[in-house]
Amino acid sequence: MARIAVGGFQHETNTFAPAPADYAAFESGGGWPGLCFGEALAPTVSGANIPAGGAFDAFHRGGHGTVGLVWGAASPSDRVTRDAYERIAGEMVARLQKALPVDGVYLDLHGAMVAEHHDDGEGELLARVRRVVGDKVPIVVSLDLHANVTRQMFAVADGMVIYRTYPHVDMAETGARAANLLMRMLDSGRRPAKRFHTFDFLTGIPSQCTFIEPCQSIYALLEMLEQRHGVSLSFAPGFPMADFAECGMSIVGYGNDDAALVRAMTELRVRIEEAEKEFVLDLYAPADAIRRAMQTGAVGLPTVLADTQDNPGAGGNGDTTGLLAALLAIKPSDAVLGMIIDPAAARFAHEVGRNTTTEFSIGAISGVEGIEPVRARFKVEALGDGSFTGTGPFYRGFRMHMGPMVALRSVDAPGVRVVLATTKCQTADQEMFRHVGIEPRLQRIVAVKSSVHFRADFQPIAKEVLVVKAPGPALADPVEFDWKKLRKGIRLGPLGPQFSPVLA
Repeated sequence: MARIAVGGFQHETNTFAPAPADYAAFESGGGWPGLCFGEALAPTVSGANIPAGGAFDAFHRGGHGTVGLVWGAASPSDRVTRDAYERIAGEMVARLQKALPVDGVYLDLHGAMVAEHHDDGEGELLARVRRVVGDKVPIVVSLDLHANVTRQMFAVADGMVIYRTYPHVDMAETGARAANLLMRMLDSGRRPAKRFHTFDFLTGIPSQCTFIEPCQSIYALLEMLEQRHGVSLSFAPGFPMADFAECGMSIVGYGNDDAALVRAMTELRVRIEEAEKEFVLDLYAPADAIRRAMQTGAVGLPTVLADTQDNPGAGGNGDTTGLLAALLAIKPSDAVLGMIIDPAAARFAHEVGRNTTTEFSIGAISGVEGIEPVRARFKVEALGDGSFTGTGPFYRGFRMHMGPMVALRSVDAPGVRVVLATTKCQTADQEMFRHVGIEPRLQRIVAVKSSVHFRADFQPIAKEVLVVKAPGPALADPVEFDWKKLRKGIRLGPLGPQFSPVLA
């Protein structure tokens, strides 16, 4: 029986976002479980769609013992503060040192963390872990599909296994695959050959969805190549909102037969390069999306609008008001938008009480340029404490703590409702509406603060999904960011212009 150290430190860093991730952000989790230590890890992540949960289950099924280190995650935002990084990474390394000897290390990482003092947050953490355990102990990590895999991450880790779905419905499954890879290394006593390749263009995150092309067929090819060649392959479309030199798409592969691995990697690389033009995605202005939805949506089969540029899952704060203002101006019937993250407005609604009609000031808290609060009269239709369990494929089993929540109905546009919450989290589960008495299926238009994860729970009930380009910090088109640190020559989007530091 092996003794395996297990830890996790997840953050998806949008370096253009308005607010950093401090230690308190990891303590609260922002929809994820809060920061936990030691023996608390396994019960904290058990039963949830979390990589570490799947890994614990796999290790224990395999008859191995585990030692919990630290596990923490925070909502995507600007850089992780130096204080938060050093406290969490320091605690992980100290607990690992105390746990020695161990036979292997599994880490549940994101792959797109930028700290205030380290552009490659995961590469630095892996290097510290390697210094503790030495060269003979295998280290395997699971990574988010949006990982910006770096040369240091690849060099230090003996194995990396990456999600294959976006929405990420396979997080726990990916943790189990990573655990199985580590257990095979322990059983064989050797490390597999490994290969790494990066690509020369960025893609916006809405076009990375695996429900649509080209990713749907790319991942099907990936799985076929694995079976044909007996290798482990991963594709990371990357997180195109992190301004550092190694931001971008990549593939990694592992196998006992290096020649077979090269053949599989080459075929996958060629397919992704040929798919560049397929990553271009239609984006709708708010008014255009609403008017189209009014024609296509129906009660029982709504049109879903994705307010992608204010996605809290990509660094937005969920408080921009462009889409809400357009809904109030156009006045569709049976329309709801959620969730706007506005603690003050949510508390005020609880203070005035249900069925009260009064003026609210909603949103525009984080200071995104050009965004103003919506000031209008609303009726308080329903109140909630924000505590419920996710039931959709992405958040299934998550015990959510959104703080005070409220459903408001506009007085001047009575067909429009808005759901407010207190804790930052993207709208990717229908329970976020049901908690305040709104059944999404019974709307004509459902607008969500999310880019893609919502599709797992909402696309099955949708007549159509439209990606909306309302103002926000999580830009859907990478060309529009003010890049400074990217590597020279990378294209800023599918078929887009090349980045030049001189012109930036």
